[in-house]
Amino acid sequence: MNYYQFYKQCRLCPRACGVDRAEGDGQGKKGFCREGHQLRVSFVGPHFGEEPPISGKNGSGTIFFSGCSLQCSFCQNYQISRDCIGKPTTVPRLLERVKKLCLEKGVHNVNLVTPDHFFPHVIELVSRMREENLNVPILYNVSGYQSVEMLKVLEPYADIYLPDFKYSDSHLAQRLSKVKDYPEKALEAIVEMVRQKGFLHCAEGEDGVANRGVLVRHLILPGNVENSLKAMTCLFLEFGKDLPLSIMSQYHPVEAHEDLNFNRKIWEKEFEVVYAHALGLGFRNLFVQFPRKNRHGTTEERASSFLPDFREKKPFGEKA
Repeated sequence: MNYYQFYKQCRLCPRACGVDRAEGDGQGKKGFCREGHQLRVSFVGPHFGEEPPISGKNGSGTIFFSGCSLQCSFCQNYQISRDCIGKPTTVPRLLERVKKLCLEKGVHNVNLVTPDHFFPHVIELVSRMREENLNVPILYNVSGYQSVEMLKVLEPYADIYLPDFKYSDSHLAQRLSKVKDYPEKALEAIVEMVRQKGFLHCAEGEDGVANRGVLVRHLILPGNVENSLKAMTCLFLEFGKDLPLSIMSQYHPVEAHEDLNFNRKIWEKEFEVVYAHALGLGFRNLFVQFPRKNRHGTTEERASSFLPDFREKKPFGEKA
């Protein structure tokens, strides 16, 4: 099957913008994701900032794709999702870089970050990796706003899914990501991911790194604890207490908002309410990003950890 035909009248994500991204020279017409048919990548390298079963000792082999189908106003990777920093490349060139990650760096997986709008290229990349016996797990690090139809196409080309579940509040989703149907579309997508791969499974042995399954992430947003509480409840009712769930406290303002809540980091008490709710529901497989506190009671983290600079050779700092 010629998967590149999906760029015509593009419906790779649930926005289904219908733009013919295959048309024209160069990059072609651009969809809502701000990308055409030219594969563009902003960073390839080992990354140590994921959950422990994902990063392991040697790092996760990340490929950060330019563009995004959500355009969240608070995105910490805004340089590549909205400003579209990145360089054109081809699947053969990208494959050579992946080989180095796997064979020289010993990464535990190939971590495709926001790949939705380049799924045809991704399918070719994974196919070529397998032809070359690069049998590390393939991880899709995604927003949660995925097309179930496309996920079914991807099933043979995926091992691990790392989706967000950002919003239970459709009005908040519209305000921050211009996508009112996020809650239902994301839940449908995660149901499909779990159907395919089950919950996150880690290999036995000293490393204990993940080799298959689904781990869901949720970022606490300042001033919107209720969104988080409802999101946790929604996930619990759908999947039960064994769902692997990562609670993140790393929100960092990247642009001025009219709602002043979004111009600050989360408060300690906001984190505590959300964390207590997750425990109260009975989640047993939690990955928790505990915030560091300053004297004002707000949370703080090292800017280099969560505000990468993709203009730099090592956007995540020295170790990355």
